[in-house]
Amino acid sequence: MPDQDLIELKFRLYDGSDIGPFRYSPTSTIAIVKEKIVADWPKDKKVVPKAANDIKLINAGKVLENNKTVGQCRVPFGELPRGVITMHVVVQPTVANAKTEKKIDETPRKNVCSCSIL
Repeated sequence: MPDQDLIELKFRLYDGSDIGPFRYSPTSTIAIVKEKIVADWPKDKKVVPKAANDIKLINAGKVLENNKTVGQCRVPFGELPRGVITMHVVVQPTVANAKTEKKIDETPRKNVCSCSIL
């Protein structure tokens, strides 16, 4: 594949640091990009994604879907066809883990009606 067809991306983390830039084929899916981000995640960060599903990528104000390609997500910027595109990375743990960690209130509740009839 010719080098000029590749799209150059870098990823801005929550603390303002960057991962990349990396070059991707326009046919690469966002899921592949997320796996690369998890593999190259800096080890010294407090927040670390455990899997690619823990990451949300944001480009031009839109959360990118895993089944989309890099070429579909690229927003044209007028006369700047060859610039590095910066995408924001948000780490969001999976919901299943958060629900199982909730405390369950073991105290029985009394059914008390507080209705007022006028």
